[in-house]
Amino acid sequence: MYPQEIVKPMQLELENAGFTSLHSAQEVEEALKKEGTTLVVVNSVCGCAAGTARPGAVVSLQYDKKPTNLVTVFAGVDSDATAKAREFMVPFPPSSPAIALFKDGTLVHMLERHHIEGRPAEVIASNLAGAYEEYC
Repeated sequence: MYPQEIVKPMQLELENAGFTSLHSAQEVEEALKKEGTTLVVVNSVCGCAAGTARPGAVVSLQYDKKPTNLVTVFAGVDSDATAKAREFMVPFPPSSPAIALFKDGTLVHMLERHHIEGRPAEVIASNLAGAYEEYC
């Protein structure tokens, strides 16, 4: 578990953009039962989360179409919430950071760590915007 003083600014980056932090498995289940589209960011303390995943997710919200619901879980911090979110992301293996788009509770688009690391935030945002065009 990471110290809160390290994690809080990383959580706030997404919360300030409109994401709701989920801290329990029940909160994840409730979030993914909602109608419409839900973007789930599996946050992390790693460099690719800071450099591309979080900024890419935030920039993707500037497009015309965007998800109805925005949520995040923090790997290494909110273990139960992260584990539950990953159950909904099967068949993809656990990955952090990761970004998943759900429509009416069904996974429709997934960015794993290997899709994120080494790519600029703008590429992540563009990838997500394409998914929003199709599903939102």
